[in-house]
Amino acid sequence: MTRILLVEDEPQLLRALRINLHSRGHEVRAATGGAQALAEAAGHPPDLVVLDLGLPDLDGVDVIRGLRGWTRVPIIVLSGRTSGPDKIAALDAGADDYVTKPFSIEELLARIRAVTRRATPTETAPIITLGHHRIDFTTKTATVLVDGAPGGAEPSGSLRLTPTEWRLLEVLVREPGKLISTRALLDQVWGPGHGDDTSSLRLYVNRLRRKLEPDPSRPRHLTTEPGMGYRYQP
Repeated sequence: MTRILLVEDEPQLLRALRINLHSRGHEVRAATGGAQALAEAAGHPPDLVVLDLGLPDLDGVDVIRGLRGWTRVPIIVLSGRTSGPDKIAALDAGADDYVTKPFSIEELLARIRAVTRRATPTETAPIITLGHHRIDFTTKTATVLVDGAPGGAEPSGSLRLTPTEWRLLEVLVREPGKLISTRALLDQVWGPGHGDDTSSLRLYVNRLRRKLEPDPSRPRHLTTEPGMGYRYQP
C-alpha cells in the first residue's frame, strides 16, 4: 500500500481523487493548502505527494521547495497550468513528474506506478538494451544487435557515441521513466551557465535517436515532453 498525500483545494476533485486512489488500495491523506501540506508531510511522511500548484496560501512551487529541503519523496504535480515556464519551474524545484488538467485517472495511476518504482532502491545496471543496441556504460561501448538463432539477439558490430552523447544518455537512463527538465539536462551535461542552449540539447537528442532508435522519427525510448524536457522509456 502506498501512502499518498493529496494536496488539492478543489473540493469535488479532491473527493473524486480520494475515492479513486483509495479504491486502488492506496492510503490517502489530504491537504487543501500549502502550509497544511508541509505540516502533514512532516507529521505523517508519505510515500508520494500529488500536488496542485494553485493553492490558496502558498504557490505549489514553494511547497515543492519546502519538501525538498528535507525529503526526497516523489512529487507529482497535478495542475491546470500548461505554460512551459510553469512546468519547468516545478521540475527545477524538484517535482518528479507533471500532469496537466484535465487528465484521466488511468494516466495519473500510471504516473504514480512509475515514480513509485523509481523510488524503490535498486542497483543500476551498467548494461542496458535500447532498441537494437546493447549499451555498456562501464566500457563505454555500444553494440549493434541482430536477431540470432534460438539464443536470441547476437552482437553485429559496434556504434560510436561521442563523449557528449554518452553524458546525455547516462543522465537520461539513470532514472528510467522520469521526466527530466531541459534545464536540468543542460546543467548536468554541459554545466551551469548553459541553461539557454536548448538548440544544442535538441541537436544531441536527435543524434542519439538517429543512432539508437529503431524509427528516429517516432522515438520510443528517448521521448520529448514539449516545453518540459525529456525522458528515457525502457
